Amino acid sequence: MKILVIGASGTIGRKLVPALSSTDTIITAGRNSGDIRVDVTDATAIRQLFQEVKGIDACICIAASGPLDNFSTLTEKQLLADMQGKLFGQINLVLIGQHYLNDNGSFTLTSGIFADIPYKGVTGGAIVSGGLHSFVLNAAIELPRGLRINVVSPGMVEDSAKDFGHLFPGLQPVSMQAITDAYRKSIYENNTGQLIKVY
Repeated sequence: MKILVIGASGTIGRKLVPALSSTDTIITAGRNSGDIRVDVTDATAIRQLFQEVKGIDACICIAASGPLDNFSTLTEKQLLADMQGKLFGQINLVLIGQHYLNDNGSFTLTSGIFADIPYKGVTGGAIVSGGLHSFVLNAAIELPRGLRINVVSPGMVEDSAKDFGHLFPGLQPVSMQAITDAYRKSIYENNTGQLIKVY
């Protein structure tokens, strides 16, 4: 298979790419690193990416993350900025990419635990993740040519727990093995419209 991984240099990507590259051809993409540069907030850049990389069987996005926010000062402008990359960027990957992926190809998006479990300071991230879940459920019945779509919803990744664990008391870290297994499940199993929760 030919797999496009967007956000390959991030915490998850650094473990996921080696786990996939032993059996498949991996093309990495990111804003500042990778085989190809792409800004997922820019629909034109996304289209150029798919025009440049031909014959993709699977597209995985683990790029973009939502910053922490302060509910008492949160604004519509801030929420829209948070949504531009992780929500609308991933949605655009599918809306545009559906015209380029090989028949029976797959999309795997990334959401997060705060769609289901509330914590202070993550309202924007919760909205984004919840929106991605709804999008995937509906896109799964709309995509043509046997294309599949799933979303992996990880908890706090163990590799990030040292830096961010103190912000989320009681939230147990998730092993990197469990995270990479979830992405492999999305790519290699014949499923679609799945919210693959790893927490």
